[in-house]
Amino acid sequence: MVTAQSDRLRYSILASGSRGNSTYIETPAHRILIDAGLSGKQLELRMTKINRSLKDVEAIFVTHEHSDHISGVGVLARRYGMAVYANQGTWVAMQNKIGKIDPAQKHLLEPGKVKDFGDLQVESFAVSHDAAEPQFYQLHHDNQAFCILTDTGYVSDRIAGVIKNADGYVMECNHDPEMLLAGQRYSWPLKQRILGTEGHLSNEDGANALMSVIGNRTKTVYLGHRSHENNTKSLAHLTVASILTAQDFGVDHDFALKDTEQDEATSLLSL
Repeated sequence: MVTAQSDRLRYSILASGSRGNSTYIETPAHRILIDAGLSGKQLELRMTKINRSLKDVEAIFVTHEHSDHISGVGVLARRYGMAVYANQGTWVAMQNKIGKIDPAQKHLLEPGKVKDFGDLQVESFAVSHDAAEPQFYQLHHDNQAFCILTDTGYVSDRIAGVIKNADGYVMECNHDPEMLLAGQRYSWPLKQRILGTEGHLSNEDGANALMSVIGNRTKTVYLGHRSHENNTKSLAHLTVASILTAQDFGVDHDFALKDTEQDEATSLLSL
């Protein structure tokens, strides 16, 4: 058990993008990671920059088996003895990718279920992505909610209902469709995959999803999982801000609209 200075939920988005993803969450009693898609060394460096240590992290919650979400899972589990939570489909799909883990560290959390740590509840929900059984998470502490939702082709009414009116969001704004289609590096099948219902949200898709979930409690929105090849930070931010403002959402008035980075952790902030 650990003690934090704040009694609120605190977080840092350690990395968000197509080359690696991980988010740190802490409450007064618990510290966890959502995904560990960077090397162990990189995650250690990011944690040091927010004055935190991986030695205090109890568990990793895995969203799906793609390498940009699990590349550090096995290393951290073995080095620090962290528990690892994932659903059955994800465990089967990633077991040969993360190396051997003590069976006592392996835990199941199926879609639609909640893991209750006392002062932290981790709620899972299924998404539409080209992985075995992808799911994302909403974190709850003392009537606060922080939702992470990337790597999905669309946001259904079911998902919107689950995550509506959270205090904070990390919402996918992966690509600009015109940049994606005009690019030379991606094959046509890969472009189709990204644009499909099991792919990724575009900037406009992310904005539309946000309009369906932002409520009067929402104070902070991060734009996440931005493609290095098919998007830019300024374009994603401008697109989302323009769409939300046109529909009378109080961008940077009722809530802050912020960006995430692939190569730099956000500050450790209270929700």
